Amino acid sequence: MVQVRVAAVALDETRQHVLLVKPVDALPGEGKVLPVWIGTMEATSILVAVQGAPVPRPLAHDLMRSLLESVGASVERIEITRLEEGTYYAEITLATAAGTRVIDARPSDAVALASRVGAPMWVADEVMEEAGVPDITVDEDEEQRVDEFKHFLDDVDPEDFRG
Repeated sequence: MVQVRVAAVALDETRQHVLLVKPVDALPGEGKVLPVWIGTMEATSILVAVQGAPVPRPLAHDLMRSLLESVGASVERIEITRLEEGTYYAEITLATAAGTRVIDARPSDAVALASRVGAPMWVADEVMEEAGVPDITVDEDEEQRVDEFKHFLDDVDPEDFRG
């Protein structure tokens, strides 16, 4: 298992939300990210939790957190455990008065809950190996240099290069 964090929630080229998780110790542009396609509501819930944004009424994952707190249970960890036929599977491990319980969950729900309670998130090595993609995050300095080069190309005159 590799411990991960939410790297981003983005839109793909078809305007579908994709959750990107990556190893906690990987720097931007290094290693792999795991893309997990999720629904709009789940994307909103994860963004609210990650950004600490206030909401006027509790979202479903806020309700989950409140229910767990009210019965004295806590989230120990979440794991994205496997990938079968294009579908990711996850588990939420709870500490309860009756002992440890492992609950089947969608990855988006597990991540949204973990993001609210500060629980560690993990991805099975096999899942990261099979579905992870290289992180091509561009840092701000590199992005600025690319923009400057684009402006240069827009303004350049081929006559400037004649000897």
